[in-house]
Amino acid sequence: MTTFESALGKDTQFGFLDSSISSQQLLNPLLISNDPPDTMLHAIKSKLRRSRTFTFSVAFISSTGIALLKQALLDFKGTGQIITSRYLDFNDPSMFRELMLLDNVEVFIHQDDGFHSKGYVFNHDLGVTALVGSSNLTEKALVVNREWNLKFSTSPDGDIAFQLDNAIGMQLQRSIPLTEDWIREYEANRRAPERLISTRLPLEQTSNSGRIVANKMQEEALESLLELVNRGESRGLIISATGTGKTILAALATRMLKPRRVLFVVHREQILDKARQEFIKVLEEPEDRFGKIAGSIKQLDHPYAFATIQSLTQESTLKKIAPDAFDLVIIDEVHRAGAQSYLRLLDYLTPKFLLGLSATPERTDGFNIFELFDFNVPYEIRLKAALEEDMLVPFHYYGVTDFTINNETISDLSKLSTLVSEERVKHIVESLRKYGFPEHVKGLIFCSKKDEAHELSRLLNHCMLNGKLLRTAALTGDDSISQREDTVARLEAGELDYILTVDIFNEGIDIPSLNQIVMLRGTQSSIIFTQQLGRGLRKSPAKDHLRVIDFIGNYDNNYLIPIALFGDNSRNKDSIRRRMIDNETVGTLAGVSSVNFDPIAQARILESLQRARLETKAEFKNDILQLKDRLNHLPQLMDLARFNTVDPVVIASKYKNYWSLLFSLKLVDVAPTKMEENFLTLLTNELLNGKRPHELLLLRELLKFGQLSVTEYRELLASQLTKNDNETISSVERILVLEFFTSQQVQKYGENPLIRKVGDTYFLAPEFQNAFKSSPEVTRPEHASESFQAHVLDIIETGLYTSRHSGFWAGELIVGERYTRKDVCRILNWEKNHEGTIYGYKVDRFSSTCPIFVTYHKSEDVSASTNYGDELKDPQTLHWYSRSKRTLESAEVLSITSNSMPIYVFVKKDDQEGTDFFYLGQAHSQNSQQEVMAGKEGAELPVVSMDLRFETPVEQSLYEYLNTSSKSVK
Repeated sequence: MTTFESALGKDTQFGFLDSSISSQQLLNPLLISNDPPDTMLHAIKSKLRRSRTFTFSVAFISSTGIALLKQALLDFKGTGQIITSRYLDFNDPSMFRELMLLDNVEVFIHQDDGFHSKGYVFNHDLGVTALVGSSNLTEKALVVNREWNLKFSTSPDGDIAFQLDNAIGMQLQRSIPLTEDWIREYEANRRAPERLISTRLPLEQTSNSGRIVANKMQEEALESLLELVNRGESRGLIISATGTGKTILAALATRMLKPRRVLFVVHREQILDKARQEFIKVLEEPEDRFGKIAGSIKQLDHPYAFATIQSLTQESTLKKIAPDAFDLVIIDEVHRAGAQSYLRLLDYLTPKFLLGLSATPERTDGFNIFELFDFNVPYEIRLKAALEEDMLVPFHYYGVTDFTINNETISDLSKLSTLVSEERVKHIVESLRKYGFPEHVKGLIFCSKKDEAHELSRLLNHCMLNGKLLRTAALTGDDSISQREDTVARLEAGELDYILTVDIFNEGIDIPSLNQIVMLRGTQSSIIFTQQLGRGLRKSPAKDHLRVIDFIGNYDNNYLIPIALFGDNSRNKDSIRRRMIDNETVGTLAGVSSVNFDPIAQARILESLQRARLETKAEFKNDILQLKDRLNHLPQLMDLARFNTVDPVVIASKYKNYWSLLFSLKLVDVAPTKMEENFLTLLTNELLNGKRPHELLLLRELLKFGQLSVTEYRELLASQLTKNDNETISSVERILVLEFFTSQQVQKYGENPLIRKVGDTYFLAPEFQNAFKSSPEVTRPEHASESFQAHVLDIIETGLYTSRHSGFWAGELIVGERYTRKDVCRILNWEKNHEGTIYGYKVDRFSSTCPIFVTYHKSEDVSASTNYGDELKDPQTLHWYSRSKRTLESAEVLSITSNSMPIYVFVKKDDQEGTDFFYLGQAHSQNSQQEVMAGKEGAELPVVSMDLRFETPVEQSLYEYLNTSSKSVK
């Protein structure tokens, strides 16, 4: 019996006969009902990675379903076949054309009218795995819908394998190959069902009478705005992602507030006309009440005036308007309000209420938009939340490798001749074929230079794509407004496939039908990236998703791509890296949107992330001042955590502690005393990360009540649903009295403990207590930055917040999370911190635990005697080597091979990832054997190898990430 058959037998018994049977749980039957992360999308992508052939037999397939699997299908090295049908005429002709573009997949059309199967069969080296149930190949069925699909595995000789093969064979006998002729005939005779795509803009919710009413999100915004007005405030800023209906919301607010006269200010006339029409529709008043102030039109006396900033601020126009002429003034795209024209207008007008609208109010020039609106933000919905609320169409992003010639890839320094070379144009067109829509494209291509945009447009217009000649036009800031409007109209009318541009379409342009965005440039900033992405997210009839094709070269700022896509502003490289890894497992974000990278593009981003300097004082100062703009006071660490900005641990620990950083940045005038600095540095470095809440909980109680008995502390831990055993409590004591730390660390922290224990009662240590009590109590947040007491309480509350929200509350190691050696010593309740002497692993007799630390890809200069061949053989097995000069009889080896104490395995990819390791879980040793390895000058050294079997398999995406070479990709 093979290893596979043995494992399959145990897993089958576990799944069908007795769940108490010990098995690997890799091949056991599993019901997949789309409970994240166990979705059909995840299951299919996972099986494609490990299969050599596949067959999908599904009645219904959507373009968005293909988009979710596109990168996985392109990366698939084997061959596949898809059997589908024209059942109920559900499938779009365009979807069939896209299937024909998959080079290694054959597509067949079943001829029976009642074809309704839903099965996915994968043939791998050892057997067959099938997913059979209720999911078609549509985005909702793969991710969202409550589906039932059974995953099961069989050996090639199993009867069910023969049944599956026979069923597929019978379907193929009743099928014909998909051809363009068949698609044309289907297209001509199709009686399409009513589509699920809305035929109206969904943000325009109407009542039975046909009147536009507020949707759920708009209701919340209007309630908050009314509350602000009723409080007597005169200004407010609404933050709403591009495409979420800011103008409709402003019109609804106008209807609610009933102002006598309204002024709506924009920066472009084409935006003005659209806004005016939407107000007419919402307010249901005669059109002649809605005036324009733009160009030569000066309709100043209308109840509702719509003006461009350029025309309105002309001296001859503005002096004709009384400062209090308008009760309500609305400024669109108000992040532009730092410009002198806007400031002049706002200094002049005195409305009863000033309302600002913006998708991205953050600025880089130091101007504070929030202050302009008295720090009042009644409503905020960013891109991720808007996607989750289905206010925008989902997007499918593909990060693809840019063109390489003579081992040189497109970069920030590439010459124009390289950017528009014949080879690169061919590469662009081929990528559009692979990733783009097969037809009916309405696309926007962002280039790096004006010359590049014009020349690429000329060259692309001589290229064939999917059997048709491409039609493109270039637009830059040199083109007139009328030229821009005419070109956009041609795109919307289907006369063009793409507009190539540089920056003029980052914002302020509305092309609802836009369904494809191509980025042929490096990412300048996460804000600009989000603005460009937002161009295509507006809902429109017959548009169910946006495709984004991002050509990733050797750009210095590649690391900004995951920051923008995942909304991770933490400056924590580990966090950003983890999001990229987790993305491979989860498969979607913000609903059914997805992010995909080809292997080389992903390697380039990770390499850029390693090089990036995210933790400089300049960057931290910018983060602090941006949030200060929002809050009207210097933020505390808890504010950074609540607003999901820079990671409090990263910003506080980089320069000893947060107060010391603020002083060094000259943001506060008073520095902490030396003793205060030592205490704050200790709390920051050891407890702020929240990897265990126990120390923080004890300190919080002692700061409140002065003392606490051991019994009371144990009861507190129990009430907080976290560990309260003797070993953990003793470990907490050693941490807070500094017995755990090395002498060097104790000296670094000033040698003063945080607590003392008398009998069975805890007290604050006198020095810490005196420093805390002598610091003035802070009642206003703007005074907290120079108060030791405020900083201590801030660290404690932020650490507890992090502990809860990161899943660390139980005080135990969490599989998949990252830990330093010191974290592990603490959480495993070691008597002392031995992080500096672990040397790969350590059998700790005090705690009876053995953590093993593996650096998976060793550096090239590692010595022969420490260059161990540790390797993940599969997601559940690490082949591991002991230290050299060890035998099967060595005491430390016997402790591991006998499994006499728990073994905890930690792995990092390489030394460039810093000091944190992924925790892969507990493992059991097996198959140990004596071997030899090379030493100095050809000497042979004894070493013991063994397999470490994890209790649960390593997540596939992490497994593949660790096994991918970390060498530079050019």
